[in-house]
Amino acid sequence: MTPFRPAPSWLADAVFYQIYPQSFADSDGDGIGDFAGITGRLDHLAWLGVNTVWLNPCFASPFRDAGYDVSDYLSVAPRYGTDDDLARLVDEARRRGIRVLLDLVAGHTSDEHPWFTASADDPEDHRYIWTDTHTGSGTDAPPPAGFVASPGARPGAYLPNFFDSQPALNFGYARTDPAEPWRQAPDAPGPLANRAALREIMDHWLGLGLAGFRVDMAASLVKDDAGKTETRKLWTELRHWLDAAHPEAALLAEWGDPAVSVPAGFHTDFFLQFGGPTEGRPLRSLWNNRQGTDNDGWDPVDCFFDPGGKGSPSTFVDAWREAVAVIGDGGGHVALPTANHDFARLNCGPRTAEQLPAAFAFQLTWPTLPAIYYGDEIGMRFIPGLPDTEGSVLGPRYNRAGSRTPMQWDDGPNAGFSAVSTPDSLYLPLDPSPDRPTVAAQRADESSLLHLVRRLIALRRATPELGAAGSVDVLHSGYPFVYVRGGRYLVVVNPRATPATCTADAPDTPDTTHARALEGSGVAVDGRTITAQGFAYGVFDLTPQEPSV
Repeated sequence: MTPFRPAPSWLADAVFYQIYPQSFADSDGDGIGDFAGITGRLDHLAWLGVNTVWLNPCFASPFRDAGYDVSDYLSVAPRYGTDDDLARLVDEARRRGIRVLLDLVAGHTSDEHPWFTASADDPEDHRYIWTDTHTGSGTDAPPPAGFVASPGARPGAYLPNFFDSQPALNFGYARTDPAEPWRQAPDAPGPLANRAALREIMDHWLGLGLAGFRVDMAASLVKDDAGKTETRKLWTELRHWLDAAHPEAALLAEWGDPAVSVPAGFHTDFFLQFGGPTEGRPLRSLWNNRQGTDNDGWDPVDCFFDPGGKGSPSTFVDAWREAVAVIGDGGGHVALPTANHDFARLNCGPRTAEQLPAAFAFQLTWPTLPAIYYGDEIGMRFIPGLPDTEGSVLGPRYNRAGSRTPMQWDDGPNAGFSAVSTPDSLYLPLDPSPDRPTVAAQRADESSLLHLVRRLIALRRATPELGAAGSVDVLHSGYPFVYVRGGRYLVVVNPRATPATCTADAPDTPDTTHARALEGSGVAVDGRTITAQGFAYGVFDLTPQEPSV
């Protein structure tokens, strides 16, 4: 197999920041965020130290699933502005050393996309997955399970992804079956046309200065692909094209299994609350506490970053080690998000603002690429009980709206998010708490979470040993969680409410006698004994200091 080009060099130092565009900043007072609003807030990101931004889908859409139902991949949604507004955002970000990535919805479109409306009238069009005859006898027989009756002149039914308004693009089936003729092979004309379309879409936006894509549900393209063999082949083909056409562009997978997705062609993949060796259960996630957004049917587990102190980082550490062993040096990266638009924020349920410093101390010193979800840097809360908004509700206990509320900039009207006159005109309601955190208040307070996140990002960027490539040695996998980066930086994290103590007495433990605190609160290092108060964290330099003259 032809090897991939090395990942772009800039990616190893990336600190990602995810922007949900309709909730970040509204420049025109219509209650919905937009490109100009983001541009006007770029100085916040530059001050924070962020150098890579990815935007949730901003393409034309009827917004039945918040933009993940695309009706035109080559046009931006008017709610966000114009192509020129996006170009200005990209240019202004570049001036500040920030790259911008778009969200590519590769597996399906809106049922209003011209591709689909044409396919719904043409039995010879195979861009989507169609069965042209119903099961059973007679024209009134129901379509096969999972299919939706055709809305056009074409007989039969189509296969959707997720909502009925999101018809699945046809990338083929790993296993064909003569009894199910809609199972076309991945190299059939329809699937090949869709592969070509992905190249055209990526080429268009990369040619305009975008830095890459986060790919939505990247593992879902080829159907009935148990080992993801055919899906991996698809992305390998696209990566080789990308290496030749746009070698500095990056592909981020929403796959959830870096050991599979990175060798297949992605530059990095997110460790999320799903996917990987614990498929179907959130054991690998250190954040997920089944509060806020939730995936109905998951078994309950104990969360490490909750005040009760019943969890363990071991499953995460083991899964991370397995992934990096497969990826190898220089092959790509694992990314670790604080949250995203689909699952709950760090500040949710029993977890409160006082726990967040320990969470960021871990995220920004572990050898993964950090991804900060907008607002997490000030500790914005997940807001329960919001109405279904643009498809936010996915189940009885799974409403994503609480993670998508407007960014809280200051104490002005609508928290500085929008100049719209009536709060009920906002895309989503604001956090109603009178003490909700804001950027302005935390900028003015050097002891705030915002300033801590900024200092940790600066420390990470100034210290290669704390970055994605530095070594890590775990000294204690429990409370407190203790590890050493690059042989010289000790990190201690205790996210539970009660104190914890451990002794670093393994034979290969670095000498902690000269531990010097770089950042921290509530951690004491006395010889090889490490004591951490509740919700404590610390980053220490173990290098002996030269005596002053």
